[in-house]
Formats: sequence, C-alpha cells, structure tokens
Amino acid sequence: MKSLKVKIINKSHHPLPDYGTFEAAGMDVRAFLPEGPVTLRPGQRALIPTGLYMQLPSGYECQIRPRSGLALKHGLSVLNSPGTIDADYRGEICIILINFGEYDFVVNDGERIAQMVVTTYSKVEWEPAERLDRTEREDGAFGHTGTN
Repeated sequence: MKSLKVKIINKSHHPLPDYGTFEAAGMDVRAFLPEGPVTLRPGQRALIPTGLYMQLPSGYECQIRPRSGLALKHGLSVLNSPGTIDADYRGEICIILINFGEYDFVVNDGERIAQMVVTTYSKVEWEPAERLDRTEREDGAFGHTGTN
C-alpha cells in the first residue's frame, strides 16, 4: 500500500482526518462547529464546516462520502455523494449533510460526519466516432439484468 504526502491546514481544534483501521480506504472527517451544534430536521440539509484546507497533488481528487453507521442508524447522508474536491481547490472543506431520517439529528462539534477518500483520476481525451463497439449488454439500462 503506497502513501501520499498532502499539505493540510487544520483551523479546527480536532484531530486531522484519520483511518479507523489499517486497511480502511476512507478517513473520518469531523464537524467544526465552534458556534454550537446544528440540528437537521427530517428532509433538511446544511453545509457543515470542517476547518480543513488541503493542497492535493495534480492528478488526485478527494471524495467525500457518507458514513455507513450514520446512514443506517439515523438516515444521515452526504447530499452530493460522493462530493469531489479538486486538486486546484484551496477553500475550506465543507460537507453538505442531509437528514433522510424520521427524527431530528444534532450535529455536534467534533462529530465524525463523513469519510474522505483520496484517489487518482484520469483525464479524458474525447475521440469522436460514428459507432461504438458492440457488447452483450448493448443499451440495457436500469434493472436490465433482473432482480434474482
């Protein structure tokens, strides 16, 4: 497993994002709410600051994903999942949370609210064509393979 050095500024008083286990792909990210908790009513969304600023190397992106436990237990999710942080972005990392649950959810300062995955990406160079290679699937879309 290779590692990557990424410059980061932490204006919060919380630990940097970290991996819960040795082989985890996602790092837990915490809310930075020095002015107090944020309550999300069912169906409500909010932009939650983290106090983090980073400089990704060219060719890398950072994806923000929901935490499975919050999703299962409370219906809390990242609205634009996965959110993408580009290598040229230098602003604060903020996370759009939404409450799909039935009850109010209180986001507290320091709470682990999302996962962060840093990965490489490829740049696409379009090749205009008149036709595409045929496949067994062809244009079969949503649910085309059945339910069993």
